[in-house]
Amino acid sequence: MSNEACIPLVLALDDASATLEQVGGKGASLARMAAAGLSVPPGFHITTAAYRCFVAENRLQEEILTAVSVASADDPATLEDASRQIGQLFAQGVMPGAIAVAVRQAYAELNGGNQPVAVRSSATAEDLPEMSFAGQQETYLNMHGEAMVLDAVKRCWASLWTARAIGYRARYNIAPQDVSLAVVVQELVPADAAGILFTANPLTGVRDQAMINAAWGLGEAIVAGQVTPDTVIVDKTSRKIIQQDISEKDVMTIRTPEGTHEEPVPADRRKQAVLTPEQAAELAHIGVQIEDLYGQPMDIEWALHDGRFFVVQARPITALPDVSEPAAESQEAQAAEWQLPNPKGLYTRNSVIELLPDPLSPLFATMALPRWNEAMKTLLSHNDTGGWSSRVLGNLMSDYVLITINGYAYYDISAIKTQNVKTLLMMPAIVSPFVRLLRTARQRWEQEGHPAYAKIVSRWENEDLRAVSATQLLDGVREIVDQTAQYYLTIQSGILPAAYMSEALFTLFYNKLVRRRADPPAQAFVLGYMSAPIQAEQSLYDLAQWARTQEQLAEALSQMSSAQFTAAYQATQIPRVDEATWSEFRKRFAAHLERFGHTIYDLDFAKSVPADDPASLLETLKFFLSGKAQDPRRRQEATAAKREQAMQTILGRLKGGPRLALFRRLVKWAQDLAPLREDALADAGLGWPIVRRMLQEIGRRLLQAHAIGTQDDVFWLTLDELQAAVHALDNEQSPAAYQAVIAERRAAWKRQSKLTPPVALPAKGGIRFWGRDWSDVMPARAEQQAGDVIKGIGASAGRVTGTARVIHGPDEFDQMRPGDILVARITTPAWTPLFALATGVITDVGGPLSHSSIVAREYHIPAVLGTGVATKRLSSGQRVTVDGDAGTVTVSSLESVLS
Repeated sequence: MSNEACIPLVLALDDASATLEQVGGKGASLARMAAAGLSVPPGFHITTAAYRCFVAENRLQEEILTAVSVASADDPATLEDASRQIGQLFAQGVMPGAIAVAVRQAYAELNGGNQPVAVRSSATAEDLPEMSFAGQQETYLNMHGEAMVLDAVKRCWASLWTARAIGYRARYNIAPQDVSLAVVVQELVPADAAGILFTANPLTGVRDQAMINAAWGLGEAIVAGQVTPDTVIVDKTSRKIIQQDISEKDVMTIRTPEGTHEEPVPADRRKQAVLTPEQAAELAHIGVQIEDLYGQPMDIEWALHDGRFFVVQARPITALPDVSEPAAESQEAQAAEWQLPNPKGLYTRNSVIELLPDPLSPLFATMALPRWNEAMKTLLSHNDTGGWSSRVLGNLMSDYVLITINGYAYYDISAIKTQNVKTLLMMPAIVSPFVRLLRTARQRWEQEGHPAYAKIVSRWENEDLRAVSATQLLDGVREIVDQTAQYYLTIQSGILPAAYMSEALFTLFYNKLVRRRADPPAQAFVLGYMSAPIQAEQSLYDLAQWARTQEQLAEALSQMSSAQFTAAYQATQIPRVDEATWSEFRKRFAAHLERFGHTIYDLDFAKSVPADDPASLLETLKFFLSGKAQDPRRRQEATAAKREQAMQTILGRLKGGPRLALFRRLVKWAQDLAPLREDALADAGLGWPIVRRMLQEIGRRLLQAHAIGTQDDVFWLTLDELQAAVHALDNEQSPAAYQAVIAERRAAWKRQSKLTPPVALPAKGGIRFWGRDWSDVMPARAEQQAGDVIKGIGASAGRVTGTARVIHGPDEFDQMRPGDILVARITTPAWTPLFALATGVITDVGGPLSHSSIVAREYHIPAVLGTGVATKRLSSGQRVTVDGDAGTVTVSSLESVLS
């Protein structure tokens, strides 16, 4: 290629001709701000023409396109392989002389040459309003000397072809031949502090607030998620701080002769505020200037040196939520959204629906809910559970079914409401089969429900899914879903209520007739037993302890982000860790997932499970790696010892008589069932990993037939649509195109997910039947008053103040930090790893005998459950006090936050 075709190779940072096509998204933004007179570090652009010149002179384009052509966006291993091949091409390429000369000259003009610089990638498709490419290409800090700078430029060019970037562009149909990369070289700000500034509140969507994240040293520790920064919210008009959370900042990124590395923050600065109120106000003002320049809310990276702020990057905020309404108004506004199938009916969200906190996927709603209803009717009317009385119960409960209202699952219990007298007259017939179900609970689970479920799952796990017809795959999915429903109904009709009742009766008896003021609480007698979630924690802890003995592995894992871990787990080797060690880690981690990876975050099979979302375990693994975590075995042994001490205390005092006999009987019943509840619930999703793989295989075929946009779009079809599509596939016909209807359903789901589903409908008047209001036994409070106190159910004793961390699902697990207070809609056994990090737990849904309560007690952390509104009323970063005795959550006042 001629030199003329490669011109211009270099442009000044503030050059007016620096267009997106020439200098990429990051470079164009910096050029714009530099030209506007904002405080941007001096530097220059290495244009996309230089990238194309390098590729052309080394004849790389054909080999790049060949490598990318065989990579699949849904197969991480192929993405990694393509990225590795292309990286080797760039490493072996020779820097053209014209580029080397231009870069050396521009670098020499930066403060006399040998100046430490930041070398940043700037892709032509990044930082655009409609996309979020941020972080997909590389940045190299503290490069000094011509050789280091030129080498960093080559590595930046190669990073256009990371596995993540290749996959991202494939999903958005960006042709690989259309992309190129510019590089920005700037004087490195030797930052005393750095961070991120959002010119609108990214948590609430409020546009007149700026949010600042700040930490000591260079900004890489924040970007990499290695430190929890201070969070400051500033009113953009008055420039006054309206909320501030000072975190304990353990590490900071500093310069070294070779680049950068992390080191501990000096002890006297760890809890010190990074920014003064005046500096926060100045930074907010800079943000307003940049927002005015762009005409939209911005995400800005900044650095502070010798009291002066520098802007090192700015891009539009791509996912700003709608502004939240005040809670009281929001509830009234939502009332109109809940149109009842029967205006005189009664609908509740309890029981299995506690595991379905979000709007349902269309496939789960049309496939799984009908199977649950059929399984329920079969169970209630089965002759073996009580003959005539069971048939009476089955007929009476025939309308007690799962339905959807506004996308959310509800039980229709209208029959109970409208047949009060009939129901009361039939109570003797109802009691008999119910008692029989409780008595056979363990037997039905261990000898019938669990073996049948495991058998069908095992059979399909051994099938070659690609060799099975689409019709057979769908039939197999329905078969497993049927068995899953029967399994859950087996434990819902036995293990779960028996466990709840046994602990409730023991607690009532103990508190009323046995306990003295100095005696331990009733819960002490049912803790310290081994269960599946505790075994999973111990397994992950053991894996971390082994990894700690492998120095390179431990260091690599500690520095990985969730996205990096997901990609690395699919690879056979990673940088800085020898292949044998990484292979052994993957083998051990796979064994952990094989045993515990089926636990569910959510009963909807459209949601991932740990088996296909291993990154959700990373933060807990890092915590265990740090050496700061308590050994779960020691904790469990200490709890068991306290339980036995409590037993001896009471047995020693109750020397004989009916109280001792009843105490022994009730406590044994509760202790026998306590671990079974968690074991049974942990296996509810036993079939979900294979069900997801089977449906994704159908999705892969529909994607190839251009019927859907991604293989996971299969979950957004209804059962009828999927049956029609499967029939077309197996008969070599073209399935209908569903992209438009799927897009509409995703948009509707997003709207629905912003609502708070009432625990009962109609929302006004309470849950009244049989002459009383049953709202007090529901798993979430139907109403909450406005103010700083949120009421719930005190489910685990104690009181703690800390930083709230609102987690909506496994894709947000990486936001959790040690010492945070976990705020979630619900927690299931798959959420247990977060309890190792948490100092307290708050949920929207749950009660004193729910999973959240049981595990919180085992971890000895306070829990307030069933608030109904915590995930809507609280924001990550807020200081809250959890009082597990009073059942309240108090949001810290402004004065206490700033003190």
